[in-house]
Amino acid sequence: MPYPSKTDRETILSAAVKELVHGGIRDLSLRNIAASLDLAPNAIYRYFPDRRALEATLANEAARQLELALRKAADGCEPVTAIREMSSAYIRFARDNPHLYEAMMSLHAPGHDATSHQNLWTFTVEQVQRIAGSDRAAQASVALWAFLHGAATLEAAQVLGEIKPASGLEFGFEAWLMAASTRREPIDALRIKPTKKRANKKVSARERSVRSGK
Repeated sequence: MPYPSKTDRETILSAAVKELVHGGIRDLSLRNIAASLDLAPNAIYRYFPDRRALEATLANEAARQLELALRKAADGCEPVTAIREMSSAYIRFARDNPHLYEAMMSLHAPGHDATSHQNLWTFTVEQVQRIAGSDRAAQASVALWAFLHGAATLEAAQVLGEIKPASGLEFGFEAWLMAASTRREPIDALRIKPTKKRANKKVSARERSVRSGK
């Protein structure tokens, strides 16, 4: 049996990804991973002190892989085409890598390394900003992710039977695109002006009544 020094973090992570693909996040076991590498469990614990730490690292790896897929899809494309291709790549990644995608979307221990998650988010915002502008890029990116995650989850669950979520993907994208690319004054700002005008008219009417002695 090899000594712990004969392994490294990347080798263990690679074995963990394979274990995840075959069994899913719920059946992930540090002991099984150690056995697949012909290592003593202590060799794993030197790099990942517990299962939660390993799950967080797998989530980071999933985000890294998704970012690479989105970058490849958007490479050299015009803004709208880039987001469209990224959306398709996102759905495809979730479909082809369900356990990795689940790991990425799972809740993890505070303080885990979220570098890849942050890089994925930054890249998405940069691409969305080309359509929505810098002032609305963040909220438009959240809306896009929420839409894509919902579509991917519905497709994986197969809860709609013959009504395939993929059939609504284009509709949803066009709706998002319309909202993201339309620059308009916030609704609350639009409501303030007429309200102020009505208030001024009422005050002016009272003042005229007082002044006239009525």
